[in-house]
Formats: sequence, C-alpha cells, structure tokens
Amino acid sequence: MTDSPAGLDPEIVALRDDLLEFALSLPEAWEDHPWGENVAKVRKKVFAFFGVPDGSHPAGLTVKLPESGDHALSLPEGSPTGYGLGKAGWVTITLGPDLPPRDVLTDWIMESYRCVAPKSLAAKLPGADR
Repeated sequence: MTDSPAGLDPEIVALRDDLLEFALSLPEAWEDHPWGENVAKVRKKVFAFFGVPDGSHPAGLTVKLPESGDHALSLPEGSPTGYGLGKAGWVTITLGPDLPPRDVLTDWIMESYRCVAPKSLAAKLPGADR
C-alpha cells in the first residue's frame, strides 16, 4: 500500500473523507474551509472539524461530545481540543489504525450535530426521540 499524495495513509484519508461525507448528509449540513481546514457546518456553526487535507497535520476528527466525551477521552487517540475548546466539551480524535468502529465515529458526529444544530433540525435525526 502506498501513501496518499498528502503523505497520509490512504485508508485513513478514505475514512476521513467517508466521515465528512456522512456529516454532510445531515440536515442542512454544508462544507466550509476556515483556516484551511475541512469542516462541516449546520447553518453558520461548525459541528465537526476534519483537519487540513494537505497532510501537514495528522488526520483527525474534532467534535463536541457532552454525553460521550469521557469515553472518547479514555481512548489513546482522544484528547481535549486545544484553544480552550476542550473545556467546552470538544474532543479531538486522531485518526489511525486503532480507532473505534465507524458507527461509533458517526454517532459522535451526530451527537456533535445535535449540540450545535437548531432543535428543529436535530429533531430530524434518527433516534431524536430519545
């Protein structure tokens, strides 16, 4: 297996792209590129950061996890997000070979979306009646 043009493992790049595609499938989600990063927004608010695509930083996923944050932080790949965001419940997961299953990562993206999206949009997600 060869590295991607960005210098990252092609499987990790594919996972990051898949997770971004999933995030963009949520109601009214759209992609933006502040600070050179790929982010998913709902309306004008970021709910998931996917890092810079050029390989200059490790591939990662940053989401707001008020319910699952302790679990995510217990993983070796999890850390509080910098710039003070960690204090507000944001967690960064470095994407690598020892990750939780994809469905856990997508659950975390949906949890972050629920935190950031207007309630009327969050109510459209599966399991919103919990």
